Amino acid sequence: MNNFYPKSPSEQHPPQPLELPPLSTSAFQRPDKYLADPGLVDAVNVALLLRQPLVVTGEPGTGKTVLAWSVAWELGLEPPLVFETKSTSQAKDLFYYYDTLGRFTAKELRTDAGTPNEYITYSALGAAIVLTNSLDTVVDIVPSGFCHPGKRRSVVLIDEVEKAPREFANDILNELERMYFRIPELGNRRVEADENYSPIVLMTNNSEKSLPDAFLRRCIYYDIPFPVGSRLEEIVASRLPELMGTNEEATLIRDAIQFLLHARSESAGLEKPPGTAELLSWLNAMTKLGAEPRLSLLEQITFAERAFPALAKISGDQMRVRELLRGWNGGRSKI
Repeated sequence: MNNFYPKSPSEQHPPQPLELPPLSTSAFQRPDKYLADPGLVDAVNVALLLRQPLVVTGEPGTGKTVLAWSVAWELGLEPPLVFETKSTSQAKDLFYYYDTLGRFTAKELRTDAGTPNEYITYSALGAAIVLTNSLDTVVDIVPSGFCHPGKRRSVVLIDEVEKAPREFANDILNELERMYFRIPELGNRRVEADENYSPIVLMTNNSEKSLPDAFLRRCIYYDIPFPVGSRLEEIVASRLPELMGTNEEATLIRDAIQFLLHARSESAGLEKPPGTAELLSWLNAMTKLGAEPRLSLLEQITFAERAFPALAKISGDQMRVRELLRGWNGGRSKI
């Protein structure tokens, strides 16, 4: 049983730092292990054929963000350029940031202020559009440290777009459709993508608020459903293959899936039902604590309960999940 952090304080400081187990959760992000449902496959292909952005919704933990890495992987492209949306995000932020204060300060101190392009930092979509052009055509608008390996297509992920103010989506309608932007600080220079290398744009939305109709008309849309039954088992087998073994050795996984589906039912009464990501973390934690994949969940209830912080993310839910598990019997609840 792995107790790196002890129940009682240690009397002596360890002479050497403790070695923690390998970071296996990184496997959850591997694009070559991503399993898209048939509907999502169709949505991605339609977006690629029509050269339109893809908006993907679904509850947290259904793989919306990792999809961008999967698309880049399957198309032979570099990892995605990511824009993490914030509540303060403005349309311009999607393309670039300009250090106006830095340039002003340099001038005031009468130091070598350099050219205006030295104060620009390109964001995900801005960098992707710049990279569709040859260096000689954009050399006047990129800072000296900008890495330009040559004309290329990029995947751009605009993550959690629902966090931005509602006008954010409306303000980038034309730019997103025509793949261009302007830089007022550089003489209103227009930067336009070479259509032969036009970026592939994916956006995630946790469905916390709807996007404007005009924006959605210019996009392809897909809502990722929560996987059930055998699909969940396929996902676990893909992300945690070391836990599967033979069919007879996967008892813990099948039990954990059945319990997860029970905990997600309306009768369970959880405020935040656990999703796929929580299932993977829970299984991973249980086995690292010492649970055996070939044994049933109820035979290893101690490990399951110790790993509950990975499954239930609200205090009331953790207590309720404990009750549910203790009253659960191979898919039949006694509560």
